[in-house]
Formats: sequence, C-alpha cells, structure tokens
Amino acid sequence: MKILFIDSTHTLLKKNLEKQKHSCDTAYHKSKEEIEKTISNYEGIIIRSRFEIDQTFIDKAKNLKFIARAGSGLENIDVEYASSKNIKCYNAAEGNRQAVAEYAIAMILSLFNNLNISDKEVREGKWNREKNRGLELQGKTVAIIGFGNNGSAFSNVLKGFGVTILAYDKYLQNYAHKSSMKDIFKQADIISLHIPLTEETTYLIDEHFLNNFEKDIYLINTARGKCANTKSIVTALKSGKLKGACLDVLEYEKTSFENLSENGFTTEMQYLIDSEKTILSPHIAGWTKESNIKIVELLLGKITSDFPQQ
Repeated sequence: MKILFIDSTHTLLKKNLEKQKHSCDTAYHKSKEEIEKTISNYEGIIIRSRFEIDQTFIDKAKNLKFIARAGSGLENIDVEYASSKNIKCYNAAEGNRQAVAEYAIAMILSLFNNLNISDKEVREGKWNREKNRGLELQGKTVAIIGFGNNGSAFSNVLKGFGVTILAYDKYLQNYAHKSSMKDIFKQADIISLHIPLTEETTYLIDEHFLNNFEKDIYLINTARGKCANTKSIVTALKSGKLKGACLDVLEYEKTSFENLSENGFTTEMQYLIDSEKTILSPHIAGWTKESNIKIVELLLGKITSDFPQQ
C-alpha cells in the first residue's frame, strides 16, 4: 500500500512498514489543504493530532483503507463516517497507559509534598521545612472516572499506596473497584480523569459537578483539557472546594496539542500559572521514550493483522 505519514512517529513504524514492501511518504510540513490535493493517492494514513480528519477530507481520500492515530484518543477523526466508507481506524491506547498512570501519581505526589515549590526555594537559597510539610497518599480515597486502558492502569499503580480506590465508567459493566457517582461524591478525596473527549464529556468538570462533592478535593486531569472547565476550576481553587489541581492537559490547547492557542492566555490561565495549588505540564503524561516505541509497535501489529504482507 501507499501510506502517508502526516505526523512524525518513532522511526520504527516507517522502517517496518517499508520492510513489508509498503511505500511510505511523509507530509510533516504540508498543510491540510495541500494534503487534500493528493490524499486520493494513498491507502493508509498515520497521524497524531495535527488536524481533524473530517468528512470533507475522507471524501477526498477515495482509496483510503485505514487511518492510524499514534496516540490514545480518536476525537480528531470522524470514526463513524470513516467506518461508513469501510475505512478502518486504529489507535494505540494500550501503548501509553503505563506512562499516564505513573505520571498521574508523580503529579499528585509532587503537589502533596510541595516538590516544585521547595525545589525552587532551595535554588533561591531558602530553607523552609515547616512551610513545606507534606501530605501522604496513604489513607486517601481516590476516584477514577473512566476505567479503560489508562484508568485501569492508574488503579494498578495506586495499589501499593494504601488508598481506597473507587471507579466509575458509564460504558463498562464489570470492572474492578466499581462504584456509583453517588458514593464518589460522598467519599472521594482525589478525582482523576481518564475519559475520552466527546460531546458528553466536554466540560464534564464544571462548578455544578465539583459542588456535588461532600469533601474538598484534589483534581488530576491527564485526559483532555476540554473535559474540565477552566473557569470552574479557578472558582473552586479560590473557594477551597478544590484544594489542588494537577493539570497535564488544558482547555486552551491547540487541536494539535503542540502549544496553547492564541486566546489561551486568559486571566484564568494566569491564575493557574501563579497558584501554588497547581501542577501544570504540557500534555506529556503519556510522552515517554518507552511509550513512543510501544505505540508504533501496536499500530504496526494492527495494520499488519488486517493487511498482511502479500
């Protein structure tokens, strides 16, 4: 097949596809409009998040057999429309689940133990021990919203910390730590999001949602930025309803995840930057050297399984 790499991935994917006699081209720096002019020449696409694969694009890709996204979500691909055209859609959510799980732990431990603050202070010649007295994770109740690849991996990493785990997934029947949202609202100390971005989950975390919790809580978001409303997060941080927020993803990210959008530097964003109750990072929870390889190995296996070498 002729396969077009719209985004860069680990070099193993392209090398192994070419070993199987597929012809691979790259269009890392071409615009969506430029790619649309030649996409009918290709039977496969490799993409991360650079732009949306919408109905218009799919209609122009008349010979397309598969779309492979080197990542966990598929929200930038119109999967339903692609499927109606008999185009297979792959992701690699299994590839970065351990990375995301470990990163979520790292963020909450950093927040609980004031690591970012104390590191900065020591570098400035300050030695504040009592001010930086931390919290232990042991004994806390952690609620996991979404129990797919990432949520279940997070629960496995949590097991050694002596926490109570509650999990809620609207679309699964039987899974570990299954709980109701009623119990989560009553018992949770920490809430961690592991959900895809859909119409249903957009701004799931808003003022009303947060005020349902009986306790003041901590929030971890390694899912998608728009699953949580930034204004609501800031309001809750100011009131104390949120005691802290670990945000690897932000509402103001560009679709490509490569930077903040031009309108991303709001007063709410500045509050998050200035607050000592937040840990912020640039969408890198699943961004490890190991996951980079795992993701392309998974995609290669899925492509090869459906389109074996002739």
